[in-house]
Amino acid sequence: MHGLNPPQHAAVEHIDGPLLVLAGAGSGKTRVIVEKIAHLIASGRMPARRIAAITFTNKAAKEMRERVAKRIKGDAAEGLTVCTFHAMGLRILQIEHEKLGLRRGFSIFDSDDSAAQIKDLLGTGAKNDALDNVRNLISRAKNAGLSPEQAMAEARSAREIDAATIYALYQARLATFNAVDFDDLIRLPVQLLESDHDCALGWRERIGYLLVDECQDTNDAQYRLLKALAGERGLFTCVGDDDQSIYAWRGANPDNLLELGKDYPALKIVKLEQNYRCSNRVLRAANALIANNPHEHPKTLWSEQADGERIRIWECRDAAHEAEKVAAEIHFIATAKQAPWSDFCILFRGNFQSRALEKALQLLRVPYHLSGGTAFLERGEVKDALAWLRLVANPDDDAAFLRAVTSPKREVGATTLAKLAELAQRAGMPMSRAAESVGALKQLSPRAGNALDGFVGIVRGLRKDAARLSPAELVRELASRSGLLQSIRAQCKDEAGFQRRKQNLEELADWFDGGKGAGPGELAAQLALLSHADKGEAGNQVRLMSLHGAKGLEFRYVFIVGVEDGTLPHEASIEEGRIDEERRLLYVGITRAKEQLWLSHSRQAQKWGDTLRLKPSRFFEELPADEIQRDGADPVADAARKQERASAGLAAIRALLES
Repeated sequence: MHGLNPPQHAAVEHIDGPLLVLAGAGSGKTRVIVEKIAHLIASGRMPARRIAAITFTNKAAKEMRERVAKRIKGDAAEGLTVCTFHAMGLRILQIEHEKLGLRRGFSIFDSDDSAAQIKDLLGTGAKNDALDNVRNLISRAKNAGLSPEQAMAEARSAREIDAATIYALYQARLATFNAVDFDDLIRLPVQLLESDHDCALGWRERIGYLLVDECQDTNDAQYRLLKALAGERGLFTCVGDDDQSIYAWRGANPDNLLELGKDYPALKIVKLEQNYRCSNRVLRAANALIANNPHEHPKTLWSEQADGERIRIWECRDAAHEAEKVAAEIHFIATAKQAPWSDFCILFRGNFQSRALEKALQLLRVPYHLSGGTAFLERGEVKDALAWLRLVANPDDDAAFLRAVTSPKREVGATTLAKLAELAQRAGMPMSRAAESVGALKQLSPRAGNALDGFVGIVRGLRKDAARLSPAELVRELASRSGLLQSIRAQCKDEAGFQRRKQNLEELADWFDGGKGAGPGELAAQLALLSHADKGEAGNQVRLMSLHGAKGLEFRYVFIVGVEDGTLPHEASIEEGRIDEERRLLYVGITRAKEQLWLSHSRQAQKWGDTLRLKPSRFFEELPADEIQRDGADPVADAARKQERASAGLAAIRALLES
């Protein structure tokens, strides 16, 4: 534990009861978790196989696993669990599936699968808005840990009653398909552990010590899972920061940090306030801003870093002018200081704000990476391959069957599938089993029957090959024999487009290379847990991302654009009188900056052909005047800076014309 500061040391050493570590931005929380795992193992208090660390993203889990591996030599860390909440839930379901009425090899429905089923239950006349509304209400009920019956009991409006009715029908359909959806990976383990005392005791014996990162982002179901696994004794360490709780819109409940104290009266609280990332000037501004939010346990971040430059506040004409200023400043600093592009980050409240920025950066030939593009797992050919893989792994997966049988297209249309579904329902079997039935095929048209028979033959062959091929080889074989590659080639107008989409399938195969010896069903289930943030690196490029996507990251130079009332804080938050989370969002953005920070706002914007006057964000008034430098406040310095950048801009344009 050499090098830990006193609060970090205290957090690592406290292992005999419940602990909440309130970890400010950049205060070294991941190191505390890693050191605590090492301390538990080295002290002999807990073997690695009985320790579980839970994070919120696969990327964070991977990083933590790698850091633990470097910290603990030999095989002492063997059996350690580092995973996400959903992966932990999946592990419980895979072991306890029978107690929840699931058969081995159950499927995990992705968002498209779930939407298709709910849309079918709503009927053909349902509009997209109604579908989204019902899906959101069902997801919200599941994240609150409610069963269909409980959701109906708590329903207050006609809208909620209708959603609870669909929820019950949807769960019945999932049971028929031997499937769960993403939200069930938390809800069902909670339901089991809270209702089966012996099962809960078994899991507490299996997991002797629990560490939970980003605890402020837990929803109600996740918090209940934490309590069910920890039990009354509460051998756990929860690490979180109420000032960085920015996900209420997706169910996170920062009050769970307060609930810990009520549920565990012996809870010890340790504050990590020393920041190892930012200049003191940035920290003083962040502290002043967030002090306007209510706090049960206030923190004051401090640093041994230098004060650094004052925070620049720019007033711009409009979004285009703002983007031009940001791009020019980045180009100038990168050139003058020989700074890599990856040192720069531009943050915004909504993805729509990226368009003007992209244009301005392209004009100056500044390479950039826009986070939040099309997710890898959302690409059509990848989803098609996954549907095939799921069907190979689980013949009872009707959702996978419906996608695979039409990807690529064959002589099987909607009428044929409706008839097959009717026959399958009458026979009490999944659709893929019905498609294998000679009797069922004879009741279809000869063309459709032959097409289905051919499809079934391919699936049977792949299922047989799955026993001898590695999962990666199976994906490659599947891409060829299913007809997916031929279909992609036919769709693409040029060879470059075909190669790009083919490479996506090759990358999907590469994802499985680490899973030797695991069956395709387990691998497909694990893959369903991945998010698009887990693959792909930005490299040496300027990062463009939303404030929500920036948590956990840090950059030398940070620009936050669009800091206007109506954008940040968001218009809906102002109208509803809830700007605390918007303030936390700006706080997260400010504390990403290691050296320099810029905040910019526009005077006007165009909307539907009209010119709108914009007001600077009310948050500017909460920043200490001594820490900021507004445009025009120092005319001499501004003139020198303008001349310096103008010269650099002319040089860049000259180089562009000469190239």
